[in-house]
Order: sequence, then C-alpha cells, then structure tokens
Amino acid sequence: MNTINRGSLYIVSTPIGNLEDITLRAIRILREVDVIAAEDTRITGFLLKHLNIQTHMESYHDHNKTKKTPLLINWLLRGKSIAIVSDAGTPGISDPAYTLVREAVRSSIKIIPIPGPTAVITGLSISGLPTDRFVFEGFLPPKKGRKNRLAKLAEEPRTIILYEAPHRLLRTFSDLLDTLGNRTIAVCRELTKKFEEILRGPLTDMINCFENKKIQGEFVLIIQGYTKKNV
Repeated sequence: MNTINRGSLYIVSTPIGNLEDITLRAIRILREVDVIAAEDTRITGFLLKHLNIQTHMESYHDHNKTKKTPLLINWLLRGKSIAIVSDAGTPGISDPAYTLVREAVRSSIKIIPIPGPTAVITGLSISGLPTDRFVFEGFLPPKKGRKNRLAKLAEEPRTIILYEAPHRLLRTFSDLLDTLGNRTIAVCRELTKKFEEILRGPLTDMINCFENKKIQGEFVLIIQGYTKKNV
C-alpha cells in the first residue's frame, strides 16, 4: 500500500496542570502540523495562546468522534499532518483519541508519539506503593457493571490505579472499602496544579478526611494490591 504522500498523526502529550510541563518537541510539533485535533478547543486554546501557537484546531471528542474520525483520516490520507491532544496528559488514556489511533493504524498512517505527562504514572510515582507491577482501570462504571468490576479487583495483586470525579469520590471510597477491605491508598488531587494535595493512609482515614469538606478537583487513586495480610 502506497503511503508516500500520506500525512502523519502525532500523539502529543500536554500538561496535566502546570503549563511548564510540556516538552520542547511537543511545542515544535504543535506549531508545525496542519491541524490540531483537540478534545476541548477552549482548553487547548488556552495552552496554545500561552505558547503563542496559532495552528488551526478541530474539535474531537466522545460526542463527535463518529463523524470526525473519517474526516481526519481523509485529511491524513491526503497528506495533512495532524496532532491530537486531550484536555490534559497523554491522548488515548481514558479519552477518545484511541478511536482515531485505531483507524489510523487500519489505514496504514504513520503514528508518532510525542511523550510527556500522564496522571497515571505521575500519581504512581509518588504513591509510596509498589511500582514494579500495576494495573490501570481508568474510571469505574458509575452504575452498570460497577460491582462486577470491583469484584474482579478484589484479588488483584498489582497496585491498582483509578481516576475519579469529585462528586463520586466518597461513594468510590465506600465501595472500595466494602469490596477490597481497609487497604492503604494514596489519594492524589489536582496533580501539578496550585492546590495539589497528596494523602496516604487506610481507606477509612480517607473517608473521614473527605466526608466533612467540599470535594473539588481531579483525583487519581492508587490502591494497595491484594495480599493475604489485607484480607
């Protein structure tokens, strides 16, 4: 299959909070590509303004990916270069970039990673829990399938990493306690941002800490894996 005249798809990692956490290579790519596919053009627009980058943006998110994926693939096949970015961190990690990457692979389009921040690894690195083996579960299902997912994690020996929204945090703590027991957990809130907060301790301590205060921000939860000691 002839790929000489095809464009390249760049998977560009952007800061998860602190705008200084972007690589020189990422800045160059964002300037040089024909199009930036952004999960939220307002959020990416703020970053581009900060970097004085004026590259054309196209929105690409869960609600329009079915319509936009063929369009972007067509542009790539015609020779345009595209960078895809998420709202924060590495595209494809719990966001719709996966769909575009999958179709680019099927279309034999060159895909180039531009590595950088991701909340998964950032949180794990400071958790104080084992880092040699871990499993990332993203967001737990809010309703259907939630109990089954947690049940499967009950005997998972690797360190477990979850994302969670503030309005579901206490419910998730309670569900984890009921299913996994009172395990040690590292709660990372607003990583790299002004109000960054890292708390470590048993799940019961985390419940006591958060149940009487307003919960805000984005959370990464790093949970001790299963051992016979925490049964």
